Amino acid sequence: MSIPSPLELFEPLRQQQRAALARAITLVESSAPQHEQAAAELLEMVLPFTGNSLRIGITGVPGVGKSTFIDALGTQLTAAGHRVAVLAVDPSSGRTGGSILGDKTRMERLAYDEKAFIRPTAAGKALGGVARATWEAMMLCEAAGYDIILVETVGVGQSETAVASLVDFFMLLMLSGAGDELQGIKRGIMEMADMIVINKAEGDNLQPAKQAAANYRNALHLFPPHPGGWAPLVKLCSARDGSGVDEVWQSVRSYADLCGPNGYLQQKRAEQRVHHFYEFTRHRLEQWLLGTASQKELADMLEQAVAKGEMSPYAAARRLLAQTR
Repeated sequence: MSIPSPLELFEPLRQQQRAALARAITLVESSAPQHEQAAAELLEMVLPFTGNSLRIGITGVPGVGKSTFIDALGTQLTAAGHRVAVLAVDPSSGRTGGSILGDKTRMERLAYDEKAFIRPTAAGKALGGVARATWEAMMLCEAAGYDIILVETVGVGQSETAVASLVDFFMLLMLSGAGDELQGIKRGIMEMADMIVINKAEGDNLQPAKQAAANYRNALHLFPPHPGGWAPLVKLCSARDGSGVDEVWQSVRSYADLCGPNGYLQQKRAEQRVHHFYEFTRHRLEQWLLGTASQKELADMLEQAVAKGEMSPYAAARRLLAQTR
C-alpha cells in the first residue's frame, strides 16, 4: 500500500468522502512500520473533531439476526437525519478472510445508503487486536461526521469484553425458544449489557419471546446497580418486520439523556481513553521486545521450554527481559 500523506486524507475525510475514510482506516490498521508515522499524524489531526458521536456496541449469539437488526435500526436512523457508521468486528477474520463481507451483504438497505458507512475492522493479532483497530476507526468515523457508530461483534466471548470497553452503550441481542435462554450466556456478558433485546419476537415466537423477556428481567435484578444510575432494560423486537426497533432506539436515547447530563458518559470515556493508552503502550512494548530476529528467536526458544515444562513462565519472562537491557 502506498503511503498517503495525512493532509491528503484529512481534508477529504472532513468533507465526508467515504473513499477517504476507507483509506484512512486501512492506513491506521496497518502494522507496517512505514505506515505508523503517517497514521499517528492523521490521528492527531482528527483528534479535535472526535468524541461527538453516540457509540453503541451490539453483540449476540450466532443466528440472532444482528445484521438484519443493524440494517433496520441504521436505516431508521439515517431516515431521521443521522449519519451512521457500522464497524463490524469479527475475531475469525484474520483466518477466514471474507466472513465479514457476508454481514455487509445482509445489510441490504444500509449498504446502499449515502448516509451510512459499513466497514469490517481488523481483529487479527498482526494488526494489533480488536480494541486498537476499532478505537482508531471510531475516531476517523467521528471526524468524518458520523454521529452514530454501531460496533458489531459476532458470538459471545472475549471480543465482547473488548468492544464493551470502547462504547457508550452495550446491547445484547438474544433469541427465545432455544431451550433455557439463560444457558450458554456468560454472567460477565449479561452484567455488561445496558439492554437485552430479544429479536424475532413475531408470529408463533411472540409468546416464547415474552417469557424469555421475563426470565431476563428477573436475572438482571440479581446484578449490582448500574454505576450511571441506569436500569438495564429488556425489549422485544422483530428486525424482519421492523416492529419494536423504534422502541429500542428510544431507550438508547433515554440512556444518553440520563448518563450524559449526570456525567457518567464523560467519566466512562475518560476511563476508556486511559485504558487504551495502556493497551497501546503494551502493544508497542511487545513490538519493541520482539523487534529483532535474535529476540524473536530467543522468545520462540523460551516458549518451547515453557510449553515442555522445562522452565517456568516467570523464569522465561525474566530471561527474555534481561536480554533487552
